[in-house]
This record gives sequence, structure tokens and C-alpha cells, in this order.
Amino acid sequence: MSIKSRFLVALLLIAGGGATYYVRVYLPRHRALGELAYVLPGSLAMVTTPAEVRQVVATLKSGDRVEVLARTRNWMRVRALGGPTGWVESKDMLDAETYGRGQRLLKELSSPPQARGHCETLVNLHLEPSRDAPLLGELGNNQKVDIFERRLVERSSQPDDPRGEATRRDAWYLVRADSRAGWILGRLVELDMPESLAPYAQGTNMVAWLVLTTVTDQGREAPEYLVADRVGAQDLDFNHIRVFTWWKKRHHYVTAYVEGHLNGYFPLRAMRVNNTPYFRLRLMDASGRQYQKVYEMSDTIVRRVGVVEGWESDAMPQSRKASVPKPVRTRRARHHGRRGA
Repeated sequence: MSIKSRFLVALLLIAGGGATYYVRVYLPRHRALGELAYVLPGSLAMVTTPAEVRQVVATLKSGDRVEVLARTRNWMRVRALGGPTGWVESKDMLDAETYGRGQRLLKELSSPPQARGHCETLVNLHLEPSRDAPLLGELGNNQKVDIFERRLVERSSQPDDPRGEATRRDAWYLVRADSRAGWILGRLVELDMPESLAPYAQGTNMVAWLVLTTVTDQGREAPEYLVADRVGAQDLDFNHIRVFTWWKKRHHYVTAYVEGHLNGYFPLRAMRVNNTPYFRLRLMDASGRQYQKVYEMSDTIVRRVGVVEGWESDAMPQSRKASVPKPVRTRRARHHGRRGA
């Protein structure tokens, strides 16, 4: 066989091997027909090619669903549902399984929020309270959020951390933002308390508020609030509560009940039993025992009904006589500062 013939045979073998690799190895690894993915950033450009010279085909927004047609190491070829086809970077996309977990988290947030606020900058929304947890998306500056839970989490140690430095912890909030839910760093959220409560926040760190009932005054509804404060301590969600009732004669709030020295954790819960407002606090004693205190509000009088063991029980304590605290009128306060986390 001549050298030319041998060269042609080798060339055919290489071509055949390449074709076999492409069909049996490359395509199965890179095809993803029918797979769905979701856009992470607030805005994402879909381009004609992963190459340096490319054009923008369309602009996608956070949460948009696309069909994945193919993958490379760093890119996906996708089709916007009912729209164009193009390429996006894989790091900017969320897989369907993680997206589904985020949606399940959203459905679990059925109770009233503990507080409301807004993001002070662009914020990453995580599946769990950790910087290393999967991302569910981005929340933009001034995005309104409902807050349901708070958790303190130790930061992952870094190689350049000073030796002997005390372990640092981050406060995380479990939030709902429109049709998304997840965990964000609490220090990036400014709480937006009701305007009517702002004058009564002087000298405290108001961290939660729930409406217990409403009263009608001159044709408008005035909410009456249970408020939780966190004063000094960071390990607790709250350590102080107040109940504000509406004084119709003077058309402003008064403090009907105050209690401190509490080791409290979210969520606070408000309910009605036989049309009477009640609320429950999740507390823990020095030995780690978890229990609930249950309170009743009758008109403007708040009294402690009793204690229920555990945090998950919905049982009511046995009725017992309790001292009735007198309503205490509060002073109007000056403008409040930053609080939360």
C-alpha cells in the first residue's frame, strides 16, 4: 500500500472516530432537550454565540423560564418560552430542581409576616441561610420584603482570618419578595414599621409587629399592635414586648402592656378565640426548655393566660386567675433611627 493510500486510510479512521465520539459521547453530554432552567440575575442578555464577537438576541429577567437545548462547559443554548433561541452563561441560570425547592419554601410561608422592610442594595437570595447555599435569584435595591424568620449563622472561616478572633455570626432573614422566597443577610434590610408606630420606637430596636385587632374611630380602622423589641442582646429574636391600643378620646396609641426579660424567638403568633384576640410567644429558659406564653386581650386589657410546653403546640393553657395589668400611657417619641437584623 502506498504512502498516499495509508494517509487516506488514517484520515478516514480519524474522521470516523471523531464522528463516533461526537454522536456517542459529545451529543449525549451536551444535549438537554426538554430540561428547564430559570434566570438568576435581574437582567440577563441572551446572545447569538459564546464567541467574543456576538449580538444580543433578547434580554431576560430574573425568574424567566427557558428550555435548555445544549450545554458546553460554561454556556447553555436556550430557547425562551414562546420566543427566540440563544446562548447564556451557565452561572446565571438556576436548575429546575433548585427552583422547585425555592417554590416549596414560598408555599410554606402561609402565616402573617413578623415584619416588613426593603433591600438597601442588590441582595442575593439564597435557598438556605448561608453564603455558600444555592442562589435563588437577586433582589434589587428598594425591593419590598416580608420577613418571617431570623437565624444567626456562623460565618465560614477564611484562610486570612486573624488567629484567636471570636467567631463571627451573620443574622439572616427568611423573606418573601413577590413570588419568590429565600434567605438574605439581615444587615442588608431596612425595616419599614407602620408609620403610626414610628413615634414609639425611640430608644428601642423594634423588630416585629402583629395586628391583634382593629377599632373604628371616626370612620377609619385603627390597628392595635403587639410589638417585639430586641434591646442589647443579639442571640435572641426579641427580649421585650409591648401592646399598643388605640385611645379614641385623644386619637393616638397608648401602651397597654409591657414585659421584658424574655428569651424570645420568631414567630410571634396572633389569633382569635371566640372573637377574643390572643397571642403566643415562643420562649426558652436557661436550661433550653422550649415553651409558649399565651396572652388574652379584652378591650384594652392584656393578661397572661398561662404556659404551654413546646413551640409547636396549638393547645390553650388551663384558665387561671391572673393579675390584670393597668394600661400605661406612653410618651410620644422623636424620629427613630436604623433598626433590625
